[in-house]
Amino acid sequence: MDALILARMQFALNITFHILFPTITIALGWIVLFMLWRWRRGGDAAWLAAYRFWTQVFALSFALGVVSGVTMSFQFGTNWPGFMERAGNIAGPLLGYEVLTAFFLEAGFLGIMLFGRERVSPRVHFVATATVAFGTTLSAFWILSLNSWMQTPAGHEVRDGVIHAVDWWAVVFNPSFPYRLAHKLLASGLTAAFLLCGVSAWQMLKGVARPETARVLRVGLTLAAVLVPLQFLAGDMHGLNTLKHQPAKVAAMEGVWTTERGAPLLLFAWPDEQARENRFAIGIPRAASLILTHDADGEIRGLNEFEGAHPPVKPLFLAFRVMVGMGVLMLVFAWGGMWLYRRSGWTLLPRGWLWGLSLMSFSGWVATVAGWYVTEIGRQPFIVYGVLRTQEVAANNPGSMVAVSLAAYATVYLALLIAYVAAIKRMAEKVEQAEPGGQGGSTPSSDRGGPAAVISRSFA
Repeated sequence: MDALILARMQFALNITFHILFPTITIALGWIVLFMLWRWRRGGDAAWLAAYRFWTQVFALSFALGVVSGVTMSFQFGTNWPGFMERAGNIAGPLLGYEVLTAFFLEAGFLGIMLFGRERVSPRVHFVATATVAFGTTLSAFWILSLNSWMQTPAGHEVRDGVIHAVDWWAVVFNPSFPYRLAHKLLASGLTAAFLLCGVSAWQMLKGVARPETARVLRVGLTLAAVLVPLQFLAGDMHGLNTLKHQPAKVAAMEGVWTTERGAPLLLFAWPDEQARENRFAIGIPRAASLILTHDADGEIRGLNEFEGAHPPVKPLFLAFRVMVGMGVLMLVFAWGGMWLYRRSGWTLLPRGWLWGLSLMSFSGWVATVAGWYVTEIGRQPFIVYGVLRTQEVAANNPGSMVAVSLAAYATVYLALLIAYVAAIKRMAEKVEQAEPGGQGGSTPSSDRGGPAAVISRSFA
């Protein structure tokens, strides 16, 4: 492989690992705030126990998200120096806004959220938790604004090869930003919801269910049952926007080689770019045109119209089907779980269904990564769509050097990922003593049961 492909693989690896953790914390911040609110409103110690446990998961996820985000940013200088040279007038301020308005907000109040419950007033602690939750969402706002601008650039002009902003409102709120932000926030909600369901189901299966386990399972399934249909709706709107602004991406997603009306929806196929055809295709006639244009005879432009300027077809085509397939599985488990609950109750769900929910614990990760690949691979061969090609901003590094660092990243990230899952598993299986008192007689968070102590013991 040449250095450009290796550099793209390295950035893909870094951003894949990084996105796993914000995808959890964006929604989980609001979920733990809900748990804290339920405890404060009713004084039920089970909600306090749920808040304590899931705050530990939030803290662990937040820490790995920060660390992986820092290493990812280094690659702008090592592998992609031309990006900041050419597009830094846009990317620099947006990344700076994310740090100044969101990351500092999260970092500043995270300590109070984790360790301040016995050290500040209940109101201050609640406000700190709410601020951290808001900060995670604000961080997503700025990062997705930049990414969306790279997909559908607006509000800029190019002078002497350098991109300059002429309308910051158009830059931030570019054509795809509202759809991409909604799609990501819903994806985060589903990721956190199925993590709640999976951990709760695992506790029931292992006989270590706690008083709060059934409540957490109910929160997770209810959230998933509501968000999956909303995600399908947001995905449909996002698809219409993509068809308008990035038709080559849609053509690759659907495996449409020649412009046609009444294009079939391919449930499965194996795209062959050399022959420019789909092998082993199984499809529904006219359904792709109906979904994408809301007209069974609607026209979808084919890849033949974008020769030399369309993304690689096979990875995009397959990743899109993984994302949609995982969404359908989520719908089945969410709605099926709610139906079973109405029949038998939360504590009597069939063991087979509990095993299924456990296996779906990280299904949100699979869907998110597949969707992210659709987004990023679909932008190629451009890094700023239609404005700046990827190969124009890559560093002239030896391929061997990039390959060695790629292998090192992969090794470290795999070890961290295994440790993360093992830590959550160990925390979930640990049988802890119930906190004395529900309103305020509990032990301080920095004591034996505090987030830092439990996380450290989980890695021990």
